[in-house]
Amino acid sequence: MANVSVYNMEGKEVGTIELSDAVFGVKVNEHLVHMAVVQQLANNRQGTQKAKTRSEVSGGGRKPWRQKGTGHARQGSTRSPQWTGGGVVFAPTPRDYSFKLNRKEKRAALKSALTDKVANGNLIVVDKLEFNEIKTKNFQKVLDNLKVANKSLVVLNENDEKVVLSARNIPTVKTTLTSTINVYDILNAKTLVLTQDAVKTIEEVYA
Repeated sequence: MANVSVYNMEGKEVGTIELSDAVFGVKVNEHLVHMAVVQQLANNRQGTQKAKTRSEVSGGGRKPWRQKGTGHARQGSTRSPQWTGGGVVFAPTPRDYSFKLNRKEKRAALKSALTDKVANGNLIVVDKLEFNEIKTKNFQKVLDNLKVANKSLVVLNENDEKVVLSARNIPTVKTTLTSTINVYDILNAKTLVLTQDAVKTIEEVYA
C-alpha cells in the first residue's frame, strides 16, 4: 500500500494515510483509459449538426441550359453541389454519437487514472475542506497553502455549497463529488485533491 501525507487547510502535514492497492495501485490499462475518455466526450456531443443535400435545397427544377452546343459543361440542376446555393455532398445529419462501456471497464479505467496520479505524485489528500462563508479568496488561500498552482480537480465526499461556490470563480479549479468522479476530469487535471472522507468512499465503492 502507498503511504500519502495528509495535509490540513494551512498546508501543514497532520498525518499519513494508506491508499488501497485495489484502487490506487492497480496496473494501468491505457487502452481502457482511452476508451473511457472517448466515450465521455462522445456522449457529451449534441449530434445536432445538419446540412441539406441536393434533394433538400429549394429551386433547381429546370435544366439551366440545353445539353449540347452551348460550350458549357452539361448541367442538370442549379442545386447540384458545384453550384453556389447547391446542396452539400454527403451532408451531415443529426445522429447519436454515444456508445456504451462495460461497468467493469469503466471501473478499471477510473482506477488506472487514480493510480497514475499517485505514481506521478500528483495526488494531495487534505483532512477536510470547510469554510464559514462563500469566498473565493479563502479557497485560493488553501490552494496556495497546498502549493497547487496548476489545473486541479477537487473531489468532495458530500456536496458543500460553501466550498463549491468558493471555488467556482477560479478558472483552474474544478470541484466534483465521489459519486460523479470520472476518468476525463482526473486526466485533465494536473493535480488531484481529495479529502480524507472522499478517499475512504472511493475505496469502499471501487475496491
